[in-house]
Amino acid sequence: MSLTNFPEGGVSAAGTPITRVTMPALAEMKRQGKPISALTAYDYSTSRLLDEAGIDLVLVGDSLAMVVLGHENTLAVTVDEMLHHTRAVRRAVRRALVVADMPFGSYHGAVSEGLANAVRFVKEAGAEAVKIEGPRIELVRALTEAEIPVVGHLGLTPQSVHRMGGYRVQARTAAGVEQLKADAHALALAGAGAVVLEGIPREAAAAITAELAIPTIGIGAGPDCDGQILVFHDLLNLTFTPPAKFVRRYGDAAALIRSAVEHYREDVEHHAFPSDQESYHLPEAVRRALDLKQDATQKLHALRKA
Repeated sequence: MSLTNFPEGGVSAAGTPITRVTMPALAEMKRQGKPISALTAYDYSTSRLLDEAGIDLVLVGDSLAMVVLGHENTLAVTVDEMLHHTRAVRRAVRRALVVADMPFGSYHGAVSEGLANAVRFVKEAGAEAVKIEGPRIELVRALTEAEIPVVGHLGLTPQSVHRMGGYRVQARTAAGVEQLKADAHALALAGAGAVVLEGIPREAAAAITAELAIPTIGIGAGPDCDGQILVFHDLLNLTFTPPAKFVRRYGDAAALIRSAVEHYREDVEHHAFPSDQESYHLPEAVRRALDLKQDATQKLHALRKA
């Protein structure tokens, strides 16, 4: 095979070719007016389901600190933990663009340090892009020059929770909107391939989306962005907290899982699981050789019921 004749993403279960979503593909979707669907994922099984459902972008979000590891915010998750989960997601995804969040502290110092950490996500974990929060223009430029696609993140940036004094809607003044616009344009000019807009008024997101050549992906930013993203656990009621205003729950996995587990526990307590049909049996000749009676299990059940 020629080194320049790259394979497509594989073949689907129906036998049709799978065309991988790339960063340039997202830009083409914006030009065509085709909405971009995105969700977070942190493990193999979830990522596989998202990919098979046709999600365009899978983000290994630092939100795993909260929804997977149980921390109160995103700040505690480490580079090694993010790499671990990104590897799991990468193994499952055949079509979607896999983007890894750079965790707090991994790019907040020298540009060289941020670049080195980003290289790890691409080289060690298989990420196809990294996401960083804030208008870190010099870092975006360095990553772009190093051939690492970048997704920016503006507005409500969770890693800035202490500076913001909590998770608060951003850019609610004219000056705030103008600064947000300037930051978005600067990120695009530095080479960012897309930008997440979180927790900002719809009107501000619409204005930025109209002005930028690169796609915007909204979360709590209204319907006018080029795409939308949600945290997977919010989507399915797996967060154990009241949802934010912008969250729409499409299913109740918590109720489904709780009911299934309770049913299992009850079956175990009442000796209803496993059944005889769910058990393995010795061949008749072996039972005879060991002098094991066929009715031994029936006697055991009778004793338990007594």
